[in-house]
Amino acid sequence: MASITADSSVNNPISSGRAVARQLSDRAIMNLFIWPTLVLLIAFNFFPLFYSLFLSFTNYRATGNTAPVWIGIENYATILTDPSLWEAFTTTGRYVLFSVALQTVVGFGLAMLIRGKFRGSGLVTTLILVPMMLSPVVVGLFWKMMYNPNFGYFNYLVGMGESGQLDMLASRFGNQAIQGIALASVILVDVWMWSPFVMLLVLSGLNAIPDYLYEAAAIDRASSWFQFWHITLPQVMPLLLIAVLFRTIEALKSFDLVMGLTGGGPGNQTELIAVYLYRVAFLGQFRSGYSSALAYIILIIVIAISNLYIRNLNKIKGEG
Repeated sequence: MASITADSSVNNPISSGRAVARQLSDRAIMNLFIWPTLVLLIAFNFFPLFYSLFLSFTNYRATGNTAPVWIGIENYATILTDPSLWEAFTTTGRYVLFSVALQTVVGFGLAMLIRGKFRGSGLVTTLILVPMMLSPVVVGLFWKMMYNPNFGYFNYLVGMGESGQLDMLASRFGNQAIQGIALASVILVDVWMWSPFVMLLVLSGLNAIPDYLYEAAAIDRASSWFQFWHITLPQVMPLLLIAVLFRTIEALKSFDLVMGLTGGGPGNQTELIAVYLYRVAFLGQFRSGYSSALAYIILIIVIAISNLYIRNLNKIKGEG
């Protein structure tokens, strides 16, 4: 009986026609959603990507009236021998190292502090997350006023005496110039803004740790330090490494926060590689071919660092 019913449904032209109509309708809906997305991706992503790759091998200025002139790898050779560019890379390296390290420590510490449920913990967590919800330009301008030596609050908070004595963004204490204070001020703002992001990921990892692991450790009379190193840290490490990966990538291409605070000054003390790229590409020089080559070198560096993080992440997952 079942076979007769199946055969009749297959041989029924009305049901077959309805199935074909439904199939065509589903395919039409699928194309309606997919093709506009593909067109937008090609127009706004792939075309600029490949066109900038072509420009990186040419001598071309966006404000010039001449067509791009093919010069091969000359732009890349010039970049690799430019001392001002390597200085920008060095400044970026210090910025990434200190900001990501401090964000990891502060974010992990905040997650450990608010891990336990207490009265008002939800409100405290929400308030801690507020900085990362703000625009980096707004944060930069806000802290620029905080750092102001005349009416800013920072001098009074750190107890540096008279108003106007400490100028963080100008790297000056009184009449004496101190190298590195401006970069430290930018790092401090970046840590204040993005430590909650690290805290959020670590907190989700802490909440996912099974309670029976700590119960078994307590039965074995394991110390709190032993539990942290052998239970908490290994369980949280994958999410912590993901947070460090995202923050490293973002710090390498940090631009808006620095422009809102210092604009790359004083001098070039806070000129990160993204600020240097912006200055070469748009501020008076408009060296489109040179800046395109520099952008691809930055892209290669970001991909290489990301692969290192991902390899370590896969290794930790395999060991787990």
